[in-house]
Amino acid sequence: MIIKIKWKSLLIIFAVIFALLAIYLFTNKTQFVSADEEKDFIKWVDFRVSYDAMDRALRADINSLDEEVKLDWIEILAYLGTRYGGDFFSRYKAKDMDNLINKLKSGETIENMTKDLKHYNYYHEAYKAVLEGFVGPFEIQVKDENTGEKVWVKKYGLKAFSPIGGGYHYGHYDDFGNSRSYGFRRVHLGNDLVGSIGTPVIAVESGRIEALGWNQYGGWRIGIRSLDNKRYYYYAHLRKDHPYVKTLKEGDVVLAGDVIGYLGMTGYSRKENVNNINTPHLHFGMQLVFDESQKEALAEIWIDVYRIVKLLNRNRSPVVYNKETKEFDRIYEIRFHNIEKMP
Repeated sequence: MIIKIKWKSLLIIFAVIFALLAIYLFTNKTQFVSADEEKDFIKWVDFRVSYDAMDRALRADINSLDEEVKLDWIEILAYLGTRYGGDFFSRYKAKDMDNLINKLKSGETIENMTKDLKHYNYYHEAYKAVLEGFVGPFEIQVKDENTGEKVWVKKYGLKAFSPIGGGYHYGHYDDFGNSRSYGFRRVHLGNDLVGSIGTPVIAVESGRIEALGWNQYGGWRIGIRSLDNKRYYYYAHLRKDHPYVKTLKEGDVVLAGDVIGYLGMTGYSRKENVNNINTPHLHFGMQLVFDESQKEALAEIWIDVYRIVKLLNRNRSPVVYNKETKEFDRIYEIRFHNIEKMP
């Protein structure tokens, strides 16, 4: 009888402790949830905007520069993305964009047209994170047709460049999501641009170098963060022995169109400077960063850049070999407002 009473007492004590613990966890869980809600940011982006849609919106933006109504290609794409649920591949029609552009030119505003669209703000923020640094004013150095001298010309338009230097051939197809097995089974989170070893690799957008060196999966690679911190560009499998421009170091700022490295076939090895890739190519990827917790984590957002590469192909950076430095250099310099190279 005495033993039974002791067990009952113990059960009561455990029940009280459990109840107090449950109350404590519930209270703190509520606090944690509240903290997470305060730090609200986009967790995922499935960028399914077709090349034709980007091309048409881009041209509309550029052509409207001197018109009464200046169009914004990201707003155009975000509005249609909201209507299509992000699926341009099966739902996009050119007439939809034409109708939208006509409404905007006639005085309608995006703000008025989207006030009742529940998800417009999401698509606008997501597409802006992808495309924000691609279009705008800049100055480029070109050769004067009459004098042959280099002069500065103000322009507005596509200011991001193809990741492959001008004059060099490459091939690619939409391989985003394909399986990979080295190290562990995973999916391909970029676009492979197949070319010749030594082909100059170009900085797509101006940014700061965050990573420079060896990675067993990417071989010699360079990681560059856009100056607004939203995009992280990943260039991998660079050339053995001479993967990138030797003067580059982490922390440097490079400009869109600069030569940063050379196409190769390194990687798939724990040992540095090894060619274990079967076909020479540049792995080019873009990661979106809405919060720093998304970097170097399972929550990383990599998007399909195949159609972006196709769009950027119209803007190639011409290069020339420098015998003194044994590097390739861009031929024409470019200037952006408030952007300077680091010494």
